Amino acid sequence: MSALLEIDGLGISFGGVKALHDVSLTLAAGEILALIGPNGAGKTTVFNCVSGLYHPQRGRIRLDGRDIQGLRPHRVAARGIARTFQNIELFRHMSTVDNLLLGRHLHMRTGVLSGMALFGPASPAAREELRHREKVEQIIDFLDLQAVRDQRVGGLPYGVQKVVELGRALAMEPRVLLLDEPAAGMNLEEKQDLRIWIEDIGAMFGISILLIEHDMQFVGDLADRVIALNYGERIAEGTPAEVRSHPEVLKAYLGATDA
Repeated sequence: MSALLEIDGLGISFGGVKALHDVSLTLAAGEILALIGPNGAGKTTVFNCVSGLYHPQRGRIRLDGRDIQGLRPHRVAARGIARTFQNIELFRHMSTVDNLLLGRHLHMRTGVLSGMALFGPASPAAREELRHREKVEQIIDFLDLQAVRDQRVGGLPYGVQKVVELGRALAMEPRVLLLDEPAAGMNLEEKQDLRIWIEDIGAMFGISILLIEHDMQFVGDLADRVIALNYGERIAEGTPAEVRSHPEVLKAYLGATDA
């Protein structure tokens, strides 16, 4: 499989602290790749660099061979990268439908003034809104959100809010989806549903997925490959089983040392 996302020699420091040091990885088209590591290992920092929230001091980031490093977040999103967040970032006072529609903003072509000038059911603005709403309805059906479609997301259970945030990212029609601890705070049934959805996202929509997750059972059931980080550096790469039993990974998580 050819590389879709390439990170080469990524490095970033905050003050005197090296958050990432010479981190490299590739994400192939159609692949599910997991980043694991203890808290503070640099996993979310990788996401923040890829999505344009941070600007690394060293290294390159390429999407489909094109350099995206240094682009602002909305430009990175326009190139085809969407993400969810470790802490849910939804508009809590808005409904599920309206939050999903916000994910369509990159694809909206009709501005406010032109929309007002061309108002009516047959206008370009009306036809465009209909297309966006059809896409959102497909996501609602896919993620089984019909029962909460018109409810204010701030009043929804935490696990459902995580699914709504996933839906908003899907509404952007990305090529690469960054999932930051998608299963955190979910019960067993919600995690099982999420795993199936993530598998289907890759298989049905052809979206490549880079995910951060602490639940190793979840990672083992889902990921094609795993990369482990610790103190901002790569310490292991391989299948979930290989990485889970790697001595450096055991040491990072459990403090285990060689006898």
